[in-house]
Amino acid sequence: MNTSEDNRESNLDGNGDGNGDSNLETRWEDDTAGGDTVDENASGVHTPAGSAPRENTPERTFAALPAARGGAFARSWWGQAWLKALEDTALDGEQLKLGRRHARAGAVGAVSVRPGRITAVVEDRDHTRHRSDVLLQQLSAADWDRFLDMVADRAGHIAALLDRDMPPVLVEDASAAGIELLPGIGDLESECSCEAWDHCAHSTALCYQLARLLDQDPFVLLLLRGLGERELLDELQARSASRAESSASSALTDEDSAARAGVPADEAYAARDILPPLPAPPPPVETPGEAPVLSGGTPPAPGVDVAALEFLISDAAARAQRLLADALSTWHPDNPPPPALTTSQDAVRLAAAAPGAAISQRLAAGSGRDARGLALAVRAWELGGTTGLAVLEEDWTPEPAALARATDRLAAAWEEGETRPRLRATRNRWTVVGGDAQLRYGRDGRWWPYRKEHGHWAPAGPATDDPAGALAALSAEA
Repeated sequence: MNTSEDNRESNLDGNGDGNGDSNLETRWEDDTAGGDTVDENASGVHTPAGSAPRENTPERTFAALPAARGGAFARSWWGQAWLKALEDTALDGEQLKLGRRHARAGAVGAVSVRPGRITAVVEDRDHTRHRSDVLLQQLSAADWDRFLDMVADRAGHIAALLDRDMPPVLVEDASAAGIELLPGIGDLESECSCEAWDHCAHSTALCYQLARLLDQDPFVLLLLRGLGERELLDELQARSASRAESSASSALTDEDSAARAGVPADEAYAARDILPPLPAPPPPVETPGEAPVLSGGTPPAPGVDVAALEFLISDAAARAQRLLADALSTWHPDNPPPPALTTSQDAVRLAAAAPGAAISQRLAAGSGRDARGLALAVRAWELGGTTGLAVLEEDWTPEPAALARATDRLAAAWEEGETRPRLRATRNRWTVVGGDAQLRYGRDGRWWPYRKEHGHWAPAGPATDDPAGALAALSAEA
């Protein structure tokens, strides 16, 4: 099964370092030309028993991707999370390296994705072809019901999915509702005709190839969890329409509102057994209210910055709208509020809204920064929120065990035979000797790329689980 929509995945730019066996790069041309699905039962392909797809199951098949060149396999944060689950689960590091080499050389055939399973044929260097499957548990019907309700309650979540994006807040909201979209350690199981008991080079190569597909379309992950794109969007449309109809029918007229007298809270609580039930909650507010224009007319009081006050009113209205939307959501009672921002963090959040030079100058002074320091802080905030800001401003030494894991991961990030840059380690920072590139290890266990600009280290991109890929991206931009 291969649609014209699915064919767009075959146009992905290649990623990787290109160190694979050159004999692997073109071996899939005859099998997958034109985006056709590989016949997994063809002669010469070893196929495990009992792995046929269920009937009437949504399925998408993606043409084999070309050999990868330069950069990391996954650039989206959810694609990197997928690979982290694989690398944390696999027990044999050599199989991971060999799988990466297979994927980069183009040895993975067409990839079939259906609920709970991905499948592809992977070819070894000796031209032996193996069918490999990777399994991920599907969400239950109750999980999908909660997830769809959660997404339908937030227009931003629907817009992000339609834009082929999966913002962290969507995954965090799902997790707060007890739904884990992304796999974790031990969640990716493998089946392969090579009969390996753990992740082999073939299942590893399949996982690395899928990360490239996830980068372009997070609906691939949702299909793997059990629900196809069309079915999911139809469900969301039906739920959104039902909510709109319910809100319209429950809205009170001005006369109704005036006729209902309020009751003090303590009296209502004391008479809770005889009072009628509480009215339905108010309908959601789709957009924040317009801030009043304070300039003109009566002169402001001495010392009042009218432009700054108007900006703060607009910000307060936007935050109030978000808080109200959260309060009206079905998962709100089980979702703990986020930690309050410090004065310094909130100044950066406000500056990220580009309030103008005069207000930015006041925010810089009020948070103990100069103009350049605030600009760097805003860049770090836009890349990683409070975590990105902490990586910029905190200089810390990881615990010995964490430092050892980070060092081992850094050492294993380059394939055998690759030229490794010389790095000088200082606490949580690894700097390229004689260069202007640096990696910072965050408290979140990820690597943050930095570049020296005008004598200052500046954030150069989002965090990644792949230190080699982060350095490669820095080199490509140089």
